Amino acid sequence: MDVLTENFSLYGKGFLGTLELTVYASILAMVLGFVMASCRVAPVGSFRVLGTAWVTVLRNTPLTLLFFAVLLGLPRFGLVLPFKVFAVIALGCYTSAFICEVLRSGINTVPTGQGEAARSLGMTFGQTLGNVVLPQAFRSVIPPIGSTLIALAKNSAIAGAFSVTELLGTYKTLNELGYSIIWTFVWIAVGYLIITLSISAVFNVMEKRWGVDR
Repeated sequence: MDVLTENFSLYGKGFLGTLELTVYASILAMVLGFVMASCRVAPVGSFRVLGTAWVTVLRNTPLTLLFFAVLLGLPRFGLVLPFKVFAVIALGCYTSAFICEVLRSGINTVPTGQGEAARSLGMTFGQTLGNVVLPQAFRSVIPPIGSTLIALAKNSAIAGAFSVTELLGTYKTLNELGYSIIWTFVWIAVGYLIITLSISAVFNVMEKRWGVDR
């Protein structure tokens, strides 16, 4: 217990750092995932190619390699931002590929007749997708989206290796101060557990309210 009480501020900074990474990267992942899912089901071939390429590249690229590419590669092209912003970009882009596929699978569960009926009423592709297809698809993909965002929270630990303040990185300082490495990691695990259980609770509420009855 001394590890926590004597270093509460250090744990607090790490916890808040992980929480910020999770929230901002989740927002970016949801936005990009929605855009790419729309591209993947778009009637325009070039959009489908873009969506497919995005998913294929990011899903098959190790997240650590993506961190290196973003944090060390983008500054070479003149884009200089705080490391935390780069970490959010890397996490958000990586997770967006999985969000895209989750949304696409939900879109595929909507009967094609729904879209055809909307188009017969004169709706555009965007109107059909936004007003008819996605509201129905969203109900069936709430649990997998929650699982994907929980994975994002745990993946944020990689950011600590790139000088970004986050929860796992606190062990380095505590280890140097001579604290028990076992209890150090126990309290780190508790911090991650709080975040992941909170995400799970939010999506459980959403599923009970809007999810598909099974």
